[in-house]
Amino acid sequence: MKKLSKLKNIPSQSMTNSGNVNLTSKRKKDHIELCLTDKVAYKTKTNGFDKYEFEHYAITEVDRNKIDLTIKFFGRKINFPFLISCMTGGTSEAENINYQLALAANELKIPIGVGSQRQALENSSYINSYKILRKQAKDVPALGNIGAAQIVKLKDPIGSINFLIDHIEADAMVIHINPLQELLQFEGEPEFKGLLKVIEKLTHKIKIPFIAKEVGSGISKKAAKKLLDVGIKGIDVAGAGGTSWAAVELLRGNNSDENYFRDWGLPTAYCIKETAVLKKQKKFLLIASGGITSGIEIAKAIALGADLAASARPLLQTVLKKGSDGVKDLLLSWFEDLKRVMYLTGCSSIKELQKQKLIKNGEIY
Repeated sequence: MKKLSKLKNIPSQSMTNSGNVNLTSKRKKDHIELCLTDKVAYKTKTNGFDKYEFEHYAITEVDRNKIDLTIKFFGRKINFPFLISCMTGGTSEAENINYQLALAANELKIPIGVGSQRQALENSSYINSYKILRKQAKDVPALGNIGAAQIVKLKDPIGSINFLIDHIEADAMVIHINPLQELLQFEGEPEFKGLLKVIEKLTHKIKIPFIAKEVGSGISKKAAKKLLDVGIKGIDVAGAGGTSWAAVELLRGNNSDENYFRDWGLPTAYCIKETAVLKKQKKFLLIASGGITSGIEIAKAIALGADLAASARPLLQTVLKKGSDGVKDLLLSWFEDLKRVMYLTGCSSIKELQKQKLIKNGEIY
């Protein structure tokens, strides 16, 4: 695995009180190192956006300087339809990463999520790897994060989740749902019985909105409906086509990644198109993630029905090479391409782009 390089000029604020790294922290470090490589990308499956083209509008009268990329994120205005997805926390390396990502998010005025806060429930060794996100992202929505496999085992789910929310003054809480990853992880916990019942309890007792997020295998329309029925307010489909967490766990376990389940999952574009239909019945925030690597893909995701997009691994790779400025430059280039698409399709706002027709490749050729 590629070894982590140290980011420069970042104040260390970790409160590590032991030389022993617990198993959760070690696992998180392994995850970061593997995600710095391209070994964990899907091999046989794309995110599905390559199957679509935009309908060119030759008589566009859109003023490029007046294209509005702002949207509301659970009632709060953000400058671009994008969030920096949940990545890391709970290890010393994570503090540096979250510091730089939070700086970029705050300057761009976009939401940012912290990685799984499971480690914070175990001990306080790396508490600042989470808290630093809110310290730097002072003016934007911050998202907490805990795994579905963990919440079904909590003795006091309300108290525990409130504890995690308070740590980063979270504006929303992400529950990441990862049955395939847990199934293949050698220390995994693939027991999810009672999940919907616990989610319903949390969403009814805790005031901030909850987002359900897959980690790369996608959320189907059927699953999304059940999640919305128990009080979930945001669906992050996190479809196939980006990082394969099956591959991550197979490689961590020194197993061959030539495995049927390595590329298991529903492509992101499919998940968005199918799940967007549910907006006719319920009001919720639909987030497109899973292999998002450009402004073109952001535009296609929105045209298929998403409210905003999210990305993780490309930003992780960029932040460790170029810091927060590199992340800002990359995202601004994506947002510029998004504006170009909107200009060429006659759209001056995100709401107009959501109504834009996409053409399947087979309908053109």
